[in-house]
Amino acid sequence: MKQVDGGARHCLSGPTMKIIKSMLIATATASVTAMGGGALAAGKPTIALVHGAFCDSHSWDAVAGALKADGYKVININLPGRPGAEGSLKDATLDGYRQTVLAALKDEKAPVVLVGHSFAGITISNVGEAAPEKIKTLVYVAALLPKDGDSLDKLAHEDPDAKIGPILKPDVANGIMGIDKAASVDVFLNDGPVQLRSVFPNLVIDEPLAPLATPVHLTAARFGKVDKAYIRTSKDLVISPYLQSAMLAATPVRLTQTIETGHLGMLTDPKGLAKAVEKAAQ
Repeated sequence: MKQVDGGARHCLSGPTMKIIKSMLIATATASVTAMGGGALAAGKPTIALVHGAFCDSHSWDAVAGALKADGYKVININLPGRPGAEGSLKDATLDGYRQTVLAALKDEKAPVVLVGHSFAGITISNVGEAAPEKIKTLVYVAALLPKDGDSLDKLAHEDPDAKIGPILKPDVANGIMGIDKAASVDVFLNDGPVQLRSVFPNLVIDEPLAPLATPVHLTAARFGKVDKAYIRTSKDLVISPYLQSAMLAATPVRLTQTIETGHLGMLTDPKGLAKAVEKAAQ
């Protein structure tokens, strides 16, 4: 992982954070001013956001702002091994991810809408299996939609159209999955604006290796009964439209929507993604 002043650099830090916030968050939350504030609306469910691989919870900041502007309570969850979160990269586990999400939801009195991006599709499915009573809807955003026994590693081998494989740099000795940060721009942000593409290598962080290969255990009696929705990304080069279609054929969901973005719709179209999440939450 890239080091800055002896510490791990997170997704949106220092000058990079200012650039991204000025580009995205201000745009996504502009409606707060027009509304006179983002007061919570009665009857709307809490929405909890879980980030995917190679990033942390800051990846959701612009979407979180748009949801809050529309009156939703938002919980933005940082998984273990990320800067500011508990634990080290090499000690992170899939069970630890599940427990972190459950801990974030423990004080919620009503079922929540749990949204997962990318690899977090595995994480939110694991939570749905463990505590289906806590979940109103699982929302998968360009995410892995697993069957029992699936892992990221297994599903990645079922995606012939994905372009991420050649740029991955596994470091087994240290329990880390690295990535070619310069090459990641064209894979993750193929639809991104020039300014965002120029700073994106500074946003990427290394990923704990073990959870990526850990199978998730799911049952029809628990995970199978949880309401699910999927938000597809039509230009995705990480989890391709081919794999998205295959996963949806194997595990049908109540609602499918499509946004016209690459893998990181929360950065390139945060307002559009927020609207899709809100529709799934209804």
